[in-house]
Amino acid sequence: MTQSAVRTESAEHTDTGASAHGTPEHTDDSCVTTEGHPVHVHDFHQFLYVPLGRIVVTVRDADHVLSPAVGLWIPAGVPHSARFDPDSLVVSESFEAERYRLPCTRASVVPVGEARRRLLLARMRSSGATPEDTALFAELAGDERRLPLPRPVSTAARAVAVALLRDPGDQRTATEWAEALYTSSTSLRRAFRVETGLSFSEWRTRARLNRSLALLAEGHQVGAVAARVGFVSANGFILAFRRHFDRTPGAYVRERTAPVVG
Repeated sequence: MTQSAVRTESAEHTDTGASAHGTPEHTDDSCVTTEGHPVHVHDFHQFLYVPLGRIVVTVRDADHVLSPAVGLWIPAGVPHSARFDPDSLVVSESFEAERYRLPCTRASVVPVGEARRRLLLARMRSSGATPEDTALFAELAGDERRLPLPRPVSTAARAVAVALLRDPGDQRTATEWAEALYTSSTSLRRAFRVETGLSFSEWRTRARLNRSLALLAEGHQVGAVAARVGFVSANGFILAFRRHFDRTPGAYVRERTAPVVG
């Protein structure tokens, strides 16, 4: 992974450091000027962030306006260009496409909250030495709308949680899990309630909905996502999604792919 930064008040392009994994420099950065970047394509996934000022990134005739509160993922192979406002600071994080799986196939806007902002600015201050590439990617590629999902700590409940996070579509009931782990369903349910504050059923629903966010961002159809994460019907999935996120899965997808104009 490589980070680079452009301060638009000067013509200098400053590379703030390569990743610890030695990702090579990308020569198309030589086209960057203080006014912007003409149409080009990367062979890596790029995350653009503007901690200072404002830029406009054009992707397939759609304009995305980036500011300190909004970043943009551009998947490898997607043509794009950029226009920079004066006195803007543009930060680019690049991730090898072969190594990192981006949960979207189109350019997608990303809200930059306090946690993401701290990570990005810390990386700038440390000249790219920290945080670890995988941790930064996980934070930037994750969805800030993910539901809180505390992890249980007791042996049986923790084993169930790990399995459901790996495969949220697993249909086993609490009773079936308890039998497989040589415990009682009452003990298992109590562990989830006491250790996470959620019932087993609600914990599993949240795990399924959190996984669905990434699948929807990848472009999968609502019905296919519902089945993959374990909902019996698409309608049940839509109702649960709306209850927890205050929007339908379709509206969520439209929000992620719509240009940001401002």
